[in-house]
Amino acid sequence: MQTGNQSEFYNAADDLLQRNIDAGRGNKVAIVDDEGNHTYNELDNRVNRCANVLRDFGLGPEHRLLLCLIDSIDFPTAFLGAIKAGVVPVPLNTLWTSSDYAYALSDSGASAVIVSEVRLPVLLEATQSIGWQGRIMLSGSKTQHDLPLLRELLDSASPQAETYRSRPGDVCFWLYSSGSTGKPKAAVHLQGSMAKTAQLYGEDVLGLRENDVIYSAAKLFFAYGLGNSLSFPLYTGATAILNPGRSLPSAVNAILREKHPTIFCGVPTLFSSLLASSDLPRACEHSLRLCTSAGEPLPEHVGRAWQQRTGVEILDSPGSTEMLHCFLANRPGAVRYGTSGRPVPGYKAKLVDENGSEVAGDEIGELWVAGPTSCTHYWNQPEKSRSTFVGEWTRTGDKYRQDPAGDFVYCGRADDMMKVGGIWVSPAEVESALACHEAVLEAAVVGAPDENGHLKPRAFVVVKPGMAADDQLKQKLKDFVKDKLAPYKYPRWVQFVTELPKTATGKVQRFRLRNLPSE
Repeated sequence: MQTGNQSEFYNAADDLLQRNIDAGRGNKVAIVDDEGNHTYNELDNRVNRCANVLRDFGLGPEHRLLLCLIDSIDFPTAFLGAIKAGVVPVPLNTLWTSSDYAYALSDSGASAVIVSEVRLPVLLEATQSIGWQGRIMLSGSKTQHDLPLLRELLDSASPQAETYRSRPGDVCFWLYSSGSTGKPKAAVHLQGSMAKTAQLYGEDVLGLRENDVIYSAAKLFFAYGLGNSLSFPLYTGATAILNPGRSLPSAVNAILREKHPTIFCGVPTLFSSLLASSDLPRACEHSLRLCTSAGEPLPEHVGRAWQQRTGVEILDSPGSTEMLHCFLANRPGAVRYGTSGRPVPGYKAKLVDENGSEVAGDEIGELWVAGPTSCTHYWNQPEKSRSTFVGEWTRTGDKYRQDPAGDFVYCGRADDMMKVGGIWVSPAEVESALACHEAVLEAAVVGAPDENGHLKPRAFVVVKPGMAADDQLKQKLKDFVKDKLAPYKYPRWVQFVTELPKTATGKVQRFRLRNLPSE
């Protein structure tokens, strides 16, 4: 499965592991999970064994292996083991439904699946619904449905494995998009891309080093978490903390206090929830030196409140599944909350109009990005691939503007922007204004037609605990936005909800909000 012309051999799994063995870090802790500490030597041993297990199962180059795995040592074992064997690993969202899994099984043409026992019932429902006949291996402690246990297969396999002789431009793995606008799409990524993200963002922006301990609330199955918890720590010789459970404030606060990470990677919603919790560690109660945020724009007031409470900056760093990780970023020591910063070293960004021409000055345009870690295409979706990937550029579908200092400011998704009275309104700007109110925990804004069919802002608001969600607060929120923004931008309707629909990456699914009935 050769997609590049490079003559040199390069295997991503071999690189990420062997660099640590060669540097004398074999006995250093690579992964911390619920089972304990796992050294680089142990991880290398497990990956070799896994490569042999997959080969014994008849898997080889061009075969796809779906990974429906919670965050534990088995994820990097299976992901890197597949790459070492030349198999293409395809991580799946562990929050998906059986119909989602059925879609991925059919779409990918997968030959096998490794699944955590907690997700097995949902996966089996998917396989039965479409009559899928591939092999299933179980990550867990006890056999179910006579399925082979991964741990037993590893124990019986050889700890020595031959590395598949891939090249930097060969296909390495797929990642399904989070599906914020519909059915997920499989982005096809190359062997050399993980190391590039680790170098350009992990090292050049975050300054990662081998004595860092990284904890990512974002899970391994999507791009942001995969970089944070796998490629970044393994590339730099650092240590990753994996939490298989939900990233609830209580669990996150306990990890920050007890396991002493130096880098914490979250999403805006989680930072807001942590700030609202009573046990968030203060500056003297943690070991953090830096935090990152992605998935959605970080509200300015959240960033400032976090830094005041913890003494640590949050770097707002947008990225995408298509680009594998972050391509814009604020910089340590030079954070400007309310902006997404500037291109990560090695990446380019431009803002274009509907015709693909660059906009001038402070105008709003669609963000196009280019860099060495772009996926090659979407699997089995040629039309969507042609519309998204234009030469070296990837269309993000996000609207931005550049402020006078040169920093990029998020304005909303291209299909979320609305014209009110002939003037463009950014949902993100209205959401940011609402979020500054003392009663608001989260807010999302979409366009909705009024009685004359004209589009106006409609707000969905999650209030903080103890706040009364009543008509009086609705009017206060409308007036609050009128005072902060131009009057035509205020939400004509405010609807209270218990939570906002989101993808696993924390992105608000506004298409679901548009379909909610009015009160």
